Amino acid sequence: MGSVVFLFVTLRNHWKKSTVAACALSYGGHWLYGKHCDNLLRRDACLAAREFGRQQISPQEQLKKATVILNPAACRGKANNLFEKNAAPILHLAGMEVTLVKTDYEGQAKKLMELMEQTDMLIVAGGDGTLQEVITGLLRRADHESFSKTPIGFIPLGSHNSLSESLHILSDNPVKHITSATLSILQGETVPLDVLQIKGEKEQPVFALIGLRWGAFRDVASTIKKYWYLGPLKTKAAHWFSTLREWPQVHEASVSYMAPTLRPPDLPEQKPQRPNLMYRIARRLKNYWYPPIPEPPKVEEPERWDEKTLSTLELSIHTQNKNPNTFNLFILVCVQYSFCSMTSPYCPVPFPLPQEGAGFYNIDNEEYEAMSVEVRLLPRKLRFFCSAERREQLLTQVL
Repeated sequence: MGSVVFLFVTLRNHWKKSTVAACALSYGGHWLYGKHCDNLLRRDACLAAREFGRQQISPQEQLKKATVILNPAACRGKANNLFEKNAAPILHLAGMEVTLVKTDYEGQAKKLMELMEQTDMLIVAGGDGTLQEVITGLLRRADHESFSKTPIGFIPLGSHNSLSESLHILSDNPVKHITSATLSILQGETVPLDVLQIKGEKEQPVFALIGLRWGAFRDVASTIKKYWYLGPLKTKAAHWFSTLREWPQVHEASVSYMAPTLRPPDLPEQKPQRPNLMYRIARRLKNYWYPPIPEPPKVEEPERWDEKTLSTLELSIHTQNKNPNTFNLFILVCVQYSFCSMTSPYCPVPFPLPQEGAGFYNIDNEEYEAMSVEVRLLPRKLRFFCSAERREQLLTQVL
């Protein structure tokens, strides 16, 4: 009893040190508990991956080849550690033949895609910038028609992972987010995604999966990090100071666009069966004795272009690859700017033409100098691995 009284007297007499020690112990305990929960998530993911690795294959079959493009500089240099701890064990336990390629500088992923050989699946480990470089290099290839059929997996390791919101169920825990994204690659569920081809007057095209933004809100978003010292008020401060610097924040552009056409159906590729021999012989004899009359050439109708001058705060062109939970909001925005044809039907070529010195574009959260560009929608160009829940939502939203 005396020792207990002595302990309370000591804590009362040294209450400052006691408070600091209690806070330190509380924080340390919370940190250790978080590490323990992360290890449990990794263990469960590895056990699930081991089940895939134990599946038997025939002697003629080969192991699936997976080529991983990893950007170690993503997430402020933490991407390599995140991949090695959370994603790499899952891929190896699943019995895949993994080829890991790390990029050393910005833009290298485009060059690597020009040299990459055929693989069973392509995995991008990084953020929006790495993913955009990979798909741009892939679709710039001369044989992109055959290479675009390779399924692509996305492991979110960057500071911005916009496409991950569409492919996987979001989680506040980064370990759970990364492990679930890697497991979705093993499950094999894929969904076709649209691609935007954005081409300047002289440069090679850039390809995007989310869209293009140009305007006041994009400019403000790029300056938010400057006000980090204001904490939760940094976003409001960025908008406030931007309004003080420039008012009204109006952006003008001239747009030429074609009327929307129907989206081509997503039919599975099936080779027609070859007719039997007797049918082929009879058809050749018929064509020999009664040659078919050639049809007159079809006269193509001239393209009808509509032009419109926009004066607005924000101009954006988005694909359907957005998060299904927020997709309706983007449809309303596009209707206001006469760009609804870019989100639901297939719109061949719109041209936003900003004025000189018009600032910068955001193409999949990557900054480009604003210039006259040609935007073309490539429907269902690439197939991405996704979770089963997201696959159903993405397929049902296609109009």
